[in-house]
Amino acid sequence: MASAAQIAAEVRDGTRSAAEVLEHARARIAAQDPHLNCFVGHTWERAHAEAAAIDALRARGTALPPLAGVPYAVKDLFDIAGRVTQAGGAVNAANVPAARDAAAISRLRAAGAVLLGTLNMDEHAYGFTTENTYYGATRNPHAPDRIAGGSSGGSAAAVAAGLVPMTLGSDTNGSVRVPASLCGVFGIKPTYGRLSRCGVFPFVHSLDHVGAFAGTVVDLALLYDVLQGADPDDPACGQRAPEPTATRLNLPAGLRVGILSGWFEKWADTAARSAVQRVGAALGATVILDWVGAEAARAAAFIITGAEGGALHARGLQERYAEYEPLSRDRLIAGHLIPAGWVIRAQNLRRAAYRQALELFRDVDLLLAPATPVSAPLIGAETIAVNGQKLPSRASLGLLTQPVSCIGLPVCTVPVWPDGVSEAGESLLPIGVQLIAAPWREDRCLAAAQYLEQTGVCRTRAPVRAAT
Repeated sequence: MASAAQIAAEVRDGTRSAAEVLEHARARIAAQDPHLNCFVGHTWERAHAEAAAIDALRARGTALPPLAGVPYAVKDLFDIAGRVTQAGGAVNAANVPAARDAAAISRLRAAGAVLLGTLNMDEHAYGFTTENTYYGATRNPHAPDRIAGGSSGGSAAAVAAGLVPMTLGSDTNGSVRVPASLCGVFGIKPTYGRLSRCGVFPFVHSLDHVGAFAGTVVDLALLYDVLQGADPDDPACGQRAPEPTATRLNLPAGLRVGILSGWFEKWADTAARSAVQRVGAALGATVILDWVGAEAARAAAFIITGAEGGALHARGLQERYAEYEPLSRDRLIAGHLIPAGWVIRAQNLRRAAYRQALELFRDVDLLLAPATPVSAPLIGAETIAVNGQKLPSRASLGLLTQPVSCIGLPVCTVPVWPDGVSEAGESLLPIGVQLIAAPWREDRCLAAAQYLEQTGVCRTRAPVRAAT
């Protein structure tokens, strides 16, 4: 599929109609998604109406909005007016349909984008693999026997497979960055409070972020810019954020780049460390830094996630235990039993880790770290191997993302493709690198990502083997 920027340009100049773009996307989804399992619901009637509205605007000679005719889809926890928001769970199937669109969807509609449906995820966003008991597993487009990552796995895989050029996801502990890394696409987790979460099924209020995926950095920046802006319906959104401006993708002269060591080196395999070195060399990284609070931030994230998530679902688990997915329900129960003193201690550790991280940005403008310890594991794998140690896969794929989201820093994940082939003669799988900036400096993350894409260091690739 063409990029979002190209589609919007073609719709504006009349090369293609929005209706034609929609039908092309629908055909690709029909041909490939039964094998990949990215989509869990479609909004075809709405999509046709939105495409027709764009074509009518053009017929009248009206200036078109920036994403006119661009198809997209959203993680299954964004409210869509008239539809039940299931958040990946059978337990939510009988809920009342949403009365209105999530704020992010409303902004995309105003920008002319065309909504095609909802995408697979870990139930209630509590997971890193998108092996959903209710919907089934989403397959990695580059290796269908492997996971797409989670919890926004359907969102990343849909972009990687070329079903849509951009998607929405959410990131609490790494749920944008992990699947972006494993599927080889660009992803952004903005500063906590930058984008509105109004109309998004919650998981952990103090850690939840709205994020996005795209096949190019230009598309990611276009999508991010459309989503910006304060929202009084989300108390966290816009409290401290500067006024939104169009993102400039020119790499600033004299950008100071550092590589995170310590925790981020210990829990990264050879491919992950190599990816960071390649990105660091391209950006002229000259500093190696150890964020001493990273391990504590990850531990704090675990406690806060368990406690808030468990409290949110406590009543549902009491009344409808059997309807919850086995992979997450016992963890939610355990989280609800966490002593209050532990949570207070975790919040104190979180604040200390935040202050320590800000100190690092006195010396650098951008920090680099692997996004995942390894490339995509096999579907059903219970463990991953990191530097000779076996770790539980579902709990450990976020080892390198949890410290960063715990303190709300902005991150752009960029895909790196290792050279060579495996012992089986297959192309090696991608792995992502986190470009981490100080609060509210998403522009630095995106500008660096654009430079890496332009120089060929980081890019998306079409899947080698077609889905059947």
